[in-house]
This record gives sequence, C-alpha cells and structure tokens, in this order.
Amino acid sequence: MTVTADMVKELRDKTGAGLMDCKSALADSKGDMEKAFDILRQKGLATATKKSSRTASEGLVGSYIHMDKLGVLVEVNCETDFVARTNDFRGLVKDIAMHIAALNPVYISKEDVPQDVISREKDIYMAQVGGKPLEVVEKIVEGKLIKFFSESCLLEQVFVKDTEQKMKIKDLITEKIAKLGENIVVRRFARFQVGGSAEKKGE
Repeated sequence: MTVTADMVKELRDKTGAGLMDCKSALADSKGDMEKAFDILRQKGLATATKKSSRTASEGLVGSYIHMDKLGVLVEVNCETDFVARTNDFRGLVKDIAMHIAALNPVYISKEDVPQDVISREKDIYMAQVGGKPLEVVEKIVEGKLIKFFSESCLLEQVFVKDTEQKMKIKDLITEKIAKLGENIVVRRFARFQVGGSAEKKGE
C-alpha cells in the first residue's frame, strides 16, 4: 500500500512524532494506522526508558473538582519550566487529575505497594485456588496479582478517557515523554471527598 502525505500528516497529528518516523512506521505497517501508532509507541517507550533516570524537578500542581464534592490535587514533574508551560504538559496533568478523581488509585506505581500488602494478597489468592498443582496455582496467583495492580496503581490503570481500554496511564505518560523530549514523573497526589478523609499518595 502506498503511504500518502495525508496518512503521514494524520499519524503525526495523532502522535506528535517526526515526519520520517511516521512515514517509516506506516511503511512497516503497510499503511495500517493502528499498527503504525503501536510501532511509534514502542519507539516512544525506548525513548522514555533512556530518559527515566534524568532528574525531573520542574512541573505543575494540577487540580480537578467534581460537583463540588470530590477534588484532586496532583503534582506531575518534568525537567524544565519551558515544558511545564506547554499545552501538552498542562493537558496531561489535567487528564491525570481527572483520572484520579474517577478511578481512585491507591498507589502511584507497583513499586509503591508495600511488600506486606502483596504478601497478603498472594495468601488470599492461594487460599482461593487451593488443591490445584503448584505451577497452576502460581500462574493463577500471578494473573490475580496483575489484576490487583491494574486496579490499585495509577500507572497500571487504563486511562479513563480511553474508550477502547488499551492505553494505561503509564502509556499516556510515555507518549508525552516521546513528544516533549523530557522525563515526566507523577510525584504525588491527594484525593478529597466530602465526608471522607484525604487520601495522600506519593512523596
């Protein structure tokens, strides 16, 4: 299939990637827009991995208020004040705040989950599937633990605005890292609900 300029423009507008990267991804995917998008996301992931060790000390505190009954504050960091002021970064912070309000994560990442919590979850899962061969039990427990992380950890949750249920919050951040060229980190958040206590997570 011939890769047209309109196809390249559409993919570039969707991903923010360079013209040549978009053209190459479309060529590799034989013109399949979704496959090309996935190829660029994979490249973005490699970029994000390289940048993850860089210090992110700038950024923004974003907020989201729902019906004057539920509110979220979230701090998202990047490397420079220049990027922090861009519409892309501001939009990301706003989306993350709204997502936290909607899905109420307990932790930021899997690494933030205390070991005693993980051990307790494993014990519960093993008790639920007792009597099966050990290797079967281990696979079932692993699957249940992945589900636990996907429900409890912000970065593992599927982005609330993604109707196709394919993009996790960590994928959303990875795309912005690839587009903006800086490391981006969710530092902490607090979720307030009328009648309840504040739920603070992160540093």
